[in-house]
Order: sequence, then structure tokens, then C-alpha cells
Amino acid sequence: MNIVSLIQHEDHLEWRQMLKCVWALSIPAILAHVTYIIMEYIDAAMVGSLGAAASASIGLVAPLLWFAYGICSAMVQGFSVQVAQFIGAKKILNSRDTFRQGLIFVMALALLFSGLGIYISPELPGFLGATPEIYQGSYEYFLVFMIGIPVIMLRILATSMLQCSGSMKSVSFFNSIMCVLDILFNFMFIFPSRYISVAGVAFWVPGLGYGVMGAAIGSVAAEGVTAAILSYLAFMRSNYLRQKAGMAWHITKSCIVDAFKISTPIAMEQTILSGSHVAMMLLVAPLGTVAIAANSFAITAESLCYMPGMGISIAAVTLVGQSIGAKKTDFARGFAKFSVVVGMVTMGTLGAIMYLVAPWVFAFLTPVAEVQTLGTEVLRIALYAEPLFAVSIVGAGALRGARDTFYPSLINLASVWGLRMTLAFILVQSYGLHGIWLAMCIELYARGLLFLLRIYKQKWNNRGSME
Repeated sequence: MNIVSLIQHEDHLEWRQMLKCVWALSIPAILAHVTYIIMEYIDAAMVGSLGAAASASIGLVAPLLWFAYGICSAMVQGFSVQVAQFIGAKKILNSRDTFRQGLIFVMALALLFSGLGIYISPELPGFLGATPEIYQGSYEYFLVFMIGIPVIMLRILATSMLQCSGSMKSVSFFNSIMCVLDILFNFMFIFPSRYISVAGVAFWVPGLGYGVMGAAIGSVAAEGVTAAILSYLAFMRSNYLRQKAGMAWHITKSCIVDAFKISTPIAMEQTILSGSHVAMMLLVAPLGTVAIAANSFAITAESLCYMPGMGISIAAVTLVGQSIGAKKTDFARGFAKFSVVVGMVTMGTLGAIMYLVAPWVFAFLTPVAEVQTLGTEVLRIALYAEPLFAVSIVGAGALRGARDTFYPSLINLASVWGLRMTLAFILVQSYGLHGIWLAMCIELYARGLLFLLRIYKQKWNNRGSME
């Protein structure tokens, strides 16, 4: 099924056709995200085998890494939404030109973040409240990822551009390959050379024994290989993005202004969300190493429930953006609503399953009994909110496709900082880590309802300009 052609040439789509389009784009994206989460599970288990301190050292700096990725990814959205709408409007030269400008701008931003991250890395663990046992691991893990941000952002840019052009299957496949590479590299970099036994037969496995730092090196190496492959597909193979000799490498005011109009509110949104994670970590850190590790593992475990929502959100950006580019408001509205419903059903189902299997998940992630028990308890609190969490994730994607990025940012600001942080500060005093996750659950309910209201009132027309 050629979805781009369907949107451009059909005057009416039945609800079954819309649902089929949503699933057709969502399933590859979901599989890619789920595979990525499986990689995180295996990473967490590998590091978790080194002890609670190793897990806590990663958990401490993870919110700052999410913040850096979020800001750079927001700029990617500023260009990829334009590409989706140009493709829908059959302006292929414009989509190719926007891709080139996006590459220049995003790479410059990534280099800036990389330099800043390297500069602050020695002092960062102390600022976040690291204890001596986790200080060095936190510093090394953060430093390696900051060095690797340019290749990571190249992979994100190529991924987003290919997805907005409808190339979901190839993106899904190679992101899955990245997960396999990550596992192989981690085995090499985390653990020392050793013998392992398989079916009673001993095999010698080479390794460098870098511990926590090795986990970061392995992940960045896998990102680099995948970035090279996906960049080749985007630059040389994609019908909508392919570059040819003689095309001008330049920056135009209209493209950059448009990108800022789309991405600045998204960057604000990422700052709001990531900033709240950092603030949450400041509340968690005084609770001790077990609480830090349990919190980190609970976030990893929950991601298996909400990452499929991220995949559906990508489909929503593509379908809504291309529909608006083709000037088909009814298509955009229908795709947005069906995407949200699919997200709610998917994440709600996964949340229910995770609630049942949580003890076994934590047993896989860490051998420390105290971390297993605490992580299971706090995770189950948040799982009640998964369906409405889906509304905020998928709804935000649909609204981005319509260039409505300002109001979602306001919703996140009011909900996360006005409600979640206030409740967390109050509840942590009496209930510890349980209180922080209860505050999160309540906030996710409120945010989901606000996004439902915004989606219902949205006019689903192009809120920005497209030269």
C-alpha cells in the first residue's frame, strides 16, 4: 500500500482504510522502538550484574542525557515536519533541500552540545548528589555519550527523515540491527576477557573490562554504524530525500525560520520534561543507592509500555503532516483520532501485562533483592496511567504534524511542573520513592485529559507557512 499516493489522490477514505494506514506505519516504528527497549533491558541487566552502584551511576546522569537528546531531536522535528508536508504537497525538490539544511543545522547544534557536555562532565555527578561509590562511573558514562552526540544525532536525523517519507520498514530493520550491535559491543567493552560455558562447552570471549564506561562506548559504537547506514539510505536511495550533484548546500531564512517555529515549542517541551526528570533525580538521590537504582530500573521497565506509543506518534506525525500538505483536513483529523485510539489500546494492554510480570522483569534486570522489591512496587503505581499517557504521547505527535506545538508545550509545563513536581515534593517527605511515582501517576492522568481536549478542539489545518 503506497500511503503517500493514497493521501494525494483519494478524495475520501473509509475508517478501515485510515486504521490500516495507521497500523501500516505504526507497526514498523513500534517494532523498532520495542527492539530498542529490549536493548536497554539487556544493557541494564549487563550493568546490573556489576551491582547496585553501577546501575545507580547510570541512573543518576540519564535524565541529563535525555535532555540533550530531546533538544537536538526537537530541531530534527522542525525539519522533518516540513519534509512530510512537502512530500504531501508533491514538492520533492523542497523536501530534499530541507533535508540538506536540516543536516547542517542539526550537526552544528550537536557539536555545540557535545562540547558543552564534555566541559561540564567532571563536575556534573557532584551537582546531582553522587556518592563516592558512583561518582566515577557517572562521570565516565556521561562523558562518552557527550563525545558521541554528533553520530547519535546523525542517526536520529536520518531516521526521522526516512520515517516522514514513509520508509518505515528499512528504518525499523536497521534500528533493530543497531540493538544487536549494541549487545555485541557491550559484551566486548563492559566485561573482561573470560570463559563462558554454553551447554557444557567452555568458550573464550574477548573483552576490555571497562565496566560502566564500556556500556556507553558500546552504545555509541552501535549508533555510529547505524547512522552511517541510514544516512546512506536517505542521501542516496530515498525517492523523496535523495541528493544529486549540483544541489546547493546552503541555509535559507525561510527554512530556518519555519524550523524554529515548529521546533522551539518542542524544545521547550523537552526542556520541561527533561528538567523535571533532573529535578526528580534531585529528590531521589538523597533516598540512597537502592532508591536510585530502583528508580532507574523502573523507568527502563516502564519504557516497554510507552515506547510503542512513541512509534505510533511517529506514524501520526507522518500521516497528519502529509494530509495537511495535500490540503485534506478530514484525512488529518481522522488519522489523528485513530492514532490516539491505537496508542491507548496498545499502551493500556502492555501496562496490564507489565503489572503482572513486573517481579520477573526486575529479577532479570538486577540480582539485588531490595532493588527488585522497591522497583516493582513503584512501577505498578505508574502503570495505572498508561492509557492516558498514550494520549499525551500520540496526541503530541498528531499535533506536531499540524504544526501545533505551542499549546502542547503549555500543557506539559502546567502539568509537569505545576502538578507533578509540587505533588512529588510533598509526597516524598512521607512516602519516599513511592510518593514520587504516585505524583507521576496523578500527573499523567491530568496531562492525558488535557491533550484529549486539545485534540478534540483542533482544526487540523496548517498553522505555519510552507514556502
